[in-house]
Amino acid sequence: MPLGLTASEASTSPIQDRPVAPGAAPGFPDLSIIARMANAFFHLAPNQSLTPAADPGIPIAPPSPAFAPAPNVVTSVAPHTPANPMVGPPDLPPTTIPSIAPTPNLVAPQAPSLSSLPPGYGEPPLPGASAGSSVPFDLGETTQLVPAGHRGNSYDPAAAASSADGAYFLKESALLSLPQALAAPTVPPAPPGAPASTAPSAAPAAPAATYNFLELDLRPLAAPARGAIGFPLDPEAIKRDFPILQERVNGGKKLIWLDNAATTQKPLAVIERISDFYKHENSNIHRAAHALAARATDAYEAAREKTRRFLNAPSVHDIIFVRGATEGINFVAQSWGRANVKEGDEILVSHLEHHANIVPWQQLCAQTGAKLRVAPVDDSGQIILEAYEKLLGPKTKIVAVTQVSNALGTVTPVAEMTALAHQHGICVLIDGAQAVSHMPIDVQAIGCDFYVFSGHKVFGPTGIGAVYGRDSVLAQTPPWQGGGNMIADVTFEKTVFQEPPERFEAGTGNIADAVGLGAAIDYVESLGMANIAAYEHGLLEYATAKMLAVPRLKLIGTAREKASVLSFVIEGKETVEIGKALDAEGIAVRSGHHCAQPILRRFGLEATVRPSLAFYNTCEDVDALVDVLFKLQGRN
Repeated sequence: MPLGLTASEASTSPIQDRPVAPGAAPGFPDLSIIARMANAFFHLAPNQSLTPAADPGIPIAPPSPAFAPAPNVVTSVAPHTPANPMVGPPDLPPTTIPSIAPTPNLVAPQAPSLSSLPPGYGEPPLPGASAGSSVPFDLGETTQLVPAGHRGNSYDPAAAASSADGAYFLKESALLSLPQALAAPTVPPAPPGAPASTAPSAAPAAPAATYNFLELDLRPLAAPARGAIGFPLDPEAIKRDFPILQERVNGGKKLIWLDNAATTQKPLAVIERISDFYKHENSNIHRAAHALAARATDAYEAAREKTRRFLNAPSVHDIIFVRGATEGINFVAQSWGRANVKEGDEILVSHLEHHANIVPWQQLCAQTGAKLRVAPVDDSGQIILEAYEKLLGPKTKIVAVTQVSNALGTVTPVAEMTALAHQHGICVLIDGAQAVSHMPIDVQAIGCDFYVFSGHKVFGPTGIGAVYGRDSVLAQTPPWQGGGNMIADVTFEKTVFQEPPERFEAGTGNIADAVGLGAAIDYVESLGMANIAAYEHGLLEYATAKMLAVPRLKLIGTAREKASVLSFVIEGKETVEIGKALDAEGIAVRSGHHCAQPILRRFGLEATVRPSLAFYNTCEDVDALVDVLFKLQGRN
């Protein structure tokens, strides 16, 4: 790495105003600073500013006046200052999942055509390509990236396997989402010299269960601003932010982490923020008048504000810290549920659910005499909306569904499902554990009453998560645990409870890891959730086509809307055998039932192998996975 200026040096007074360095001649600036400036200048890319970003490995967006981050609840007096206090682009308006009836509220990032990208943004990179690398193709006017076996409206595994062309391609919907494209159908560009049309053209109906690939024009374009919508992520640079991804396993093999649905890895910014908390701020919160208590309280409440912003919740009073999504669902079941669900009532879940969104409701049914109902899924793994709607009725008290299936990757139409439930006056809980790391989340657009997620699924620490609760619902929800900070006054005759959220946070919480969750949110927002969604979708399409070329491999879960999960089985091979073969090459995947036995049994299975992707994964990672699968079949 070249020796460039630090951010603090670049932002302080001019060189001539700096103190004279020891040994320097009076009246002259520190020559080492001049040398570092020159060195930084000559290492700049074309059109790059001399002023460096706070972290060259992370795209950072300067906040625009319209989307500046919300201020912290209080100003922290802690000596630690986050390296990147700014956020990426705001959450985008959700779009309609094309496999169901149109609705304006579904949170499933979709992509426009290249023509809708604003000037200067350019096309996204190929999945896994370095944003600053040269393209190893003859560019000409338009580079043909799609192998012959992949062209057309369907995917031919046999042709793909025999193709010698490069296999880097993107589905059209992998391109970057933009607000204007989400608001209306894309308008084709007018011919040169013709007036631009203001009438949107009708969006063509997309064929079901097909793979449509795109030829990208890779001619050099102006570089977009870092962190802006449309900025191409550089996963190789991002990998360097995650110390564990430099780990070597099993005799020196490079670690390839493809078990992100189980837990995501932690960037150095999160690790250091937790360490700094324990070094400089550690104290209990809300209870003392000394300096460290003020620092810890400020840091904890600032993390609550970041979580509110991340979910687009209306108020910090709607955010409750818990140990994770599992505890969040249990909290709702044992607080709101015990107060509102009675004998003969019904609780509705879907066939896709993780055990954590089944067992607490079964326990509530056992306690109250209520019944558990299940919304079915089709053969692709998507919820059958018509069947779901028929299950809603006057006996239904709460709907609890996942936004993204951890076993199949299915993205469910949560906004439409919420709206249908609310027509019957039914409370709705959304399990967002698998969604928060892959797409922008807007609880107000979804319209749900509760939303739960785990910090460790979004590059934060384990043992921390959050529940969003609608204010009017939380106001009528009793506490589920007692003691500590949740009380306003206690006598032996009665207890007066605090208002939400303190009412639901009994005892000493996981303060340091809440602060770490705030740092993780800072990190993903600096990249931009829309950019993450677009990059991962392209990588998912790449991995899907590569894996379909493996003999006797069957993907489980082929819904039109999917996030970064690729569950599969191979005929004649045990899932444990496949997992061990991958592990021997340093490739970490999950093999088993994924705590989602009902949905696997819906497909006649007890286990699958589940690679799951994140924004630090690359085409090279996918290729390594597929190479092992081919070797298991006796082919190199």
